[in-house]
Amino acid sequence: MRAGALEAVLSPAIGGSLTGLALDGVDLLRKAPEGTTDPLAMACFPLVPYANRIADGRFTVDGEDYWLPRNFGDHPHSIHGFGWQTNWTAKTTAADHVLMVHDHGGDAGWPWRYRARQEVRLTPAQLSLSLSLFNESDRPMPAGLGFHPYFAADKETMLHFAADTVWLSSPDMLPQDEAPADMLGDWSSAARVLGDSLIDNVYGGWDGTATVQRGDGIGMRISAVGAQWLHVYRPPGAAFFCLEPVSHMPDAINRGGMTMLDPGDTASLHMIIAIDKSDQALPKSGGIA
Repeated sequence: MRAGALEAVLSPAIGGSLTGLALDGVDLLRKAPEGTTDPLAMACFPLVPYANRIADGRFTVDGEDYWLPRNFGDHPHSIHGFGWQTNWTAKTTAADHVLMVHDHGGDAGWPWRYRARQEVRLTPAQLSLSLSLFNESDRPMPAGLGFHPYFAADKETMLHFAADTVWLSSPDMLPQDEAPADMLGDWSSAARVLGDSLIDNVYGGWDGTATVQRGDGIGMRISAVGAQWLHVYRPPGAAFFCLEPVSHMPDAINRGGMTMLDPGDTASLHMIIAIDKSDQALPKSGGIA
């Protein structure tokens, strides 16, 4: 896909993923290595029908217990839903617009039938992603959505967003303690995002916007509708980080925070990455280690 100097590359067969997003050949999202089929190496992938982790892959709905496969190596939880590990079908393809669908017919771990649709649109100045989930079953279904973009970053990259709280994680990476949003650093004042410690935490009361400003003069404004939470993933020493707009916190299905989608109803989430390129030097600011 191309619009002006902005180019996006898609792989419907690898989780309905983006393999890259670049402006004039400069990567905005982390580019997937040539030939890889690993969804976790992609530039961005959809989260459906739930986002992030379900503790031990177990949950209960209407008195019935369900078990999901642990789908992330030796990680103890089920993670990110099914869409990212599923082949999507491209229904519409154009130079600046692609529509992909993923159908789930129901199984022992997730008996609800659904159809997920992902629309990708490109203009010379922005990437727009829309994800929807339609409940095709005959009973209410737990429903969660999100996107998992990997932003390419340099040492001067600054991150700014506003939220009310952050959830500190347990050793097995589940939300454990709610804390003020500045507990891991004051993103509301903008700070350098790369560092030597792990951040893998969800922020509540997010206002739906975030700003990334890189040292090379590229700025990005991320906005989302249908996402009340922002999950930040910053692995130590990496040249990327993730800002994941999601509709619920991790393990929400076991904490009373998961939407139940009625038969025939649709849930949706939209994300826009708007790009600005300038030659203005970045102001100096403190970092978050």
